[in-house]
Amino acid sequence: MVGGGFMARTHAHAARAAGAQVVSILSSSPERTTAAARELGVEGEAGSLDQLIEAVDVVHVTTPNRWHFEQSLAVVEAGTHVVCEKPLATTAADAERLVEAASGVVATVPFVYRFHPMAREARARVAAGGIGRLLTVRGAYLQDWLLAASDENWRVSAAEGGASRAFGDIGSHLVDLVEFVTGDRITRIAARTQTAHASRGGQRVDTEDGVALVAELASGALASLLVSQVAAGRKNALTIEVSGSDAALQFEQERPDELWVGGREASSLILRDAAILSPDAARLSLVPSGHPMGYLDAFTAFARDTYAAVRGEEPSGLPRFADGHRAAVITEAVLAAAASDSWTAVPSVGVPSHEGVLR
Repeated sequence: MVGGGFMARTHAHAARAAGAQVVSILSSSPERTTAAARELGVEGEAGSLDQLIEAVDVVHVTTPNRWHFEQSLAVVEAGTHVVCEKPLATTAADAERLVEAASGVVATVPFVYRFHPMAREARARVAAGGIGRLLTVRGAYLQDWLLAASDENWRVSAAEGGASRAFGDIGSHLVDLVEFVTGDRITRIAARTQTAHASRGGQRVDTEDGVALVAELASGALASLLVSQVAAGRKNALTIEVSGSDAALQFEQERPDELWVGGREASSLILRDAAILSPDAARLSLVPSGHPMGYLDAFTAFARDTYAAVRGEEPSGLPRFADGHRAAVITEAVLAAAASDSWTAVPSVGVPSHEGVLR
């Protein structure tokens, strides 16, 4: 593990639950490394990134965004497998460089909401023609942890987190899930950004708190997406609804064991039950129906599939560095559309294949 904060704890839990051993950790100083090792129960304390790389099979990069490119590049250039938190890099150009550099190793990005069984079920039903021709997509990712002007975090600074904050941080999850579930791609965008507070903690805010956008997909479907980190009362409200000529599907991350199926004559709620799910959704359903699954389970499934890829397997839907690059490209298109007040084309890099994995 590189990093010692919340995401390092989450990655360590997922790694262990997936059958790995967390053998070494490196944080921003020797003192923080020792503290993180003690908190996470890790025996090895690395003195440098090179030392860490030499000691492990896979490096998980969980540091602030500005370090992702440099640290991940060092890992893949050493021929070591890597998991890098999103955003993969603070610019699309750097993300593309990482894709190219990582061609000989397994390199993944934890777009973990793909690993909820009911999100996979939605994907399978769309791919099988269950909703007919895709017409519209409605999505949102809403949080409130930065609602007050007194709320501070390193992500607020563009120097630390990148030019986009709300969209780069959580909007990337939303657009990844949209393209993953639909198997379609976003081709152009019109957007508005919003900054709720001009300053936080005495420092000028140079990143956005919210983004609203309209998008057109390659199929001609239209999407309306809202992202906010200042939505009072919303803690982690990621929702996606795909509507077609025959039916609609809605997945809510805060109700992950459910999938709403909309029809003109009647609608229904499908509860997670491996016996009735598509094969890929069923394989991710690790506990019997009625036993809730959630975020940590999805993260564990992501880690398990990453390690399966390291062993030479090819698990379906595993988000690779190409998917991280795709999210970075869309993020830059969102900012460009907002700045120009006009429709902005999204380059066709990392187009989803029929398997729903961005290539």
